[in-house]
Amino acid sequence: MTPQALQKLIGIGLIVFVLVIFGSQSTYVVEPGHRGVRVTLGKASDLFVSEGLTFKLPLVTEIHQVSVRQQTVSMEAECYTSDLQQVVTELRVLYSVPEASVVELWRSYQSDDSRIPTYFQSLIRPRVVEALKEAAATESAEEIVQKREIIKNRTLENTRMKLGKSAEGGSDLIAIVDIALQGIRLSAELTAAIEQKMTQGQEAEKAKFFQQQTEIEAQTAVIKAQGDAEAIRIRGEALRQNPAFIDLQIVENWDGQSPVVVSGDSKENAAQIMIPVDALGQDGAVLRQR
Repeated sequence: MTPQALQKLIGIGLIVFVLVIFGSQSTYVVEPGHRGVRVTLGKASDLFVSEGLTFKLPLVTEIHQVSVRQQTVSMEAECYTSDLQQVVTELRVLYSVPEASVVELWRSYQSDDSRIPTYFQSLIRPRVVEALKEAAATESAEEIVQKREIIKNRTLENTRMKLGKSAEGGSDLIAIVDIALQGIRLSAELTAAIEQKMTQGQEAEKAKFFQQQTEIEAQTAVIKAQGDAEAIRIRGEALRQNPAFIDLQIVENWDGQSPVVVSGDSKENAAQIMIPVDALGQDGAVLRQR
């Protein structure tokens, strides 16, 4: 092979190599659940890049990916209650990045490594901590333990308000889906004091219940006594107005046994006494109580 032919072959090879390099650098694939930020010579484009295959200028344009999936980050935050007690809370923040905020967040908060959401540390976390402090400052330590759901809802609402809206389209800058209040840690002394107070409260409620029960029983006894007295009064009034009423009572209470008539020993004591049969002994004599 002549030197001219060799030089020509090398030139063609270099051209093919350059074309391959440029071809590989001119395409990019944005992964599902992500949006791309097109950065050309250090300047970010105003429009995000949708997921899938896209084209870019070789060597001068880069595509940085931002996740728009729902993400969960665990964190801890300290706050003070209205009675100046320090409380450590464990939170789980569920959030997602709206499409309209992708470019704005990249420009303001994102680092060179798109896999690390630095906007969470720089933007979301401080707002969550601030919102939690505001929610806890109005309640005592005991109330925070008892009103976890209320504190959680206040923190969620305040966080959304503090994050504000995106400059593009007026949508939420960050979509805070939920904030879960997983745990509340108090000092050992405060925990013991709260438990003792709760125990005393339960005992007081128990004593109150027994007191109410005793009062109800006493009222029931009074009502029963009043009813018995009223019944006696009515029966006495009936006897006074109608002497034959006692005969009716004897007939109603008769057990079906014929009484035994016992006469007096003399003509002067001729009164007859009616004694039930079951009051006699086996020999027919009247049982006498000694």
